[in-house]
Amino acid sequence: MAAPGQNLAVVVHRAGDLRLENRPIPEPGPNEVLLRMHSVGICGSDVHYWQHGRIGDFVVKDPMVLGHEASGTVIKVGSGVTHLKPGDRVAIEPGVPRETDEFCKTGRYNLSPTIFFCATPPDDGNLCRYYKHSASYCYKLPDNVTFEEGALIEPLSVGIHACKRAGVTLGSKVFVCGAGPIGLVNVIVAKMMGAATVVVTDLSASRLQKAKEVGADFIIQVKNESPQEVASKVESLLGCMPEITVECTGVQACIQAGIYATRSGGTLVLVGLGPEMVTVPIVNAAVREVDIRGIFRYCNTWPVAIALLASKRINVKPLVTHRFPLEKALEAFEATKRGEGVKVMLKCDPTDHNP
Repeated sequence: MAAPGQNLAVVVHRAGDLRLENRPIPEPGPNEVLLRMHSVGICGSDVHYWQHGRIGDFVVKDPMVLGHEASGTVIKVGSGVTHLKPGDRVAIEPGVPRETDEFCKTGRYNLSPTIFFCATPPDDGNLCRYYKHSASYCYKLPDNVTFEEGALIEPLSVGIHACKRAGVTLGSKVFVCGAGPIGLVNVIVAKMMGAATVVVTDLSASRLQKAKEVGADFIIQVKNESPQEVASKVESLLGCMPEITVECTGVQACIQAGIYATRSGGTLVLVGLGPEMVTVPIVNAAVREVDIRGIFRYCNTWPVAIALLASKRINVKPLVTHRFPLEKALEAFEATKRGEGVKVMLKCDPTDHNP
């Protein structure tokens, strides 16, 4: 165990104010475990809290530890924990219901209004050396699944949840808007779930190449086409309109393109978060019976993701393009802000920087 004061953490104080500072090493409660953190990915939301101090109604009012895409090793267990022991390698599900409300009872605990969620104000995240978490939301990693794969289960879960909500199935033709990390996991999951063809749009040529690498059949680099023109390009590449569109940008023009592109009777899933108010051709969707669905994070996805990774049915390793030690977290955040690579991974254990 480290001496007190050696729990280095990445803390946002207010918009534009990101610091590395020492925090006390926490003591796990009866149903919690203390983890030595290993790999933590930087998410767009982490960068957003650093740059803007808020996302929608979630405002940074007190210093908050960032990070929610994470894995680590159990080093201490609470008195009530029976399924984990020191030395177990685990992936962390960052959303933990605080009470068993109606949403938990129906299996949709992600919608619980009082849920604890890592690095969403006022809840601290896990971008630190030592972190305690509910044992029920720590999932043991098989020996053939790396810590980085364990950390990537969090963004991967967004893809699993979105593709399930979209109804991707054998032979589906899918249009994914955006080739950032979330767009890419949706490509991976859609192909795994049986999609026959997936077309991806983005502004960035390098991100589109990464989309091809992880399984996209067609890519379209968008320049200044209208939403209708983008939809037309998607249709001509696929040979038909896609039954399913997964919108991962939150950009108004992309949502519009998603509606125009989706075939009548199909489904558009909104994953990307943009401004609260957007103008969309809602009547076009309505008269063609295009279902528009939202998603909020994920639920019940960690066991599925672990099974897929352990069986090698999917490969998320290409998503990690940059690695930094925790001491260089500020550099890592700057690189992420500049849009370099795809997924930047921070290594929190000074004795082990392996994937």
